[in-house]
Amino acid sequence: MNILDFTKDYTLENEKVKLIPLTLEHVEYLLLQSDDSDIWYYLLEEGRDRIRLHEYVSHAIENRSISKEYPFVVYDKIKNMYAGTTRFYDYSEVLKVVKLGHTWYGKNFRGTHINKNCKYLLLEFAFEYLELERVGFGVHMNNKISIAAMKSIGCTKEGVLRNFIPSIDGTGRVDIVLLSMLRQEWYTSAEPRLRDKLSSKA
Repeated sequence: MNILDFTKDYTLENEKVKLIPLTLEHVEYLLLQSDDSDIWYYLLEEGRDRIRLHEYVSHAIENRSISKEYPFVVYDKIKNMYAGTTRFYDYSEVLKVVKLGHTWYGKNFRGTHINKNCKYLLLEFAFEYLELERVGFGVHMNNKISIAAMKSIGCTKEGVLRNFIPSIDGTGRVDIVLLSMLRQEWYTSAEPRLRDKLSSKA
């Protein structure tokens, strides 16, 4: 069993996308995508302008330095452009689990080949390289598109964290929907199904 080594630079890629460890050098490229209110609508952080995006990336890198998160920048090899970011977090070597989230893409990359290819590479890494037993996801209860996307790649809704975060309009609190994929589900159904979806689309 391999461990998630936060000091190691992992690159995950196939013929369509490449996931590279996030650095401050990526801020300039991500600025082309981040000035979009739809990206940050369901997220607690925001990176629409240069200052806030620099803070967003710096915080992610700092969390990597304390083994809290492992952030990637997403590069679209078809369009030859940086598309957004994603990351692993809440990793436990003992429990053999990790969470996957903080994912966003520029508007020209949403609904394209990007998300399914990224999720395939990340889940493949988690289950086949790290040999984990579970990958978890947490999604804002009103983010129906993300919830549907998680289910479409084989995740199962398993519960709700009630009143977990402040509401977007600041008038109360909202729930987070929990989803997950298990190791056996990856091998028996999710991986073959997702691989077929990737091969059937340009």
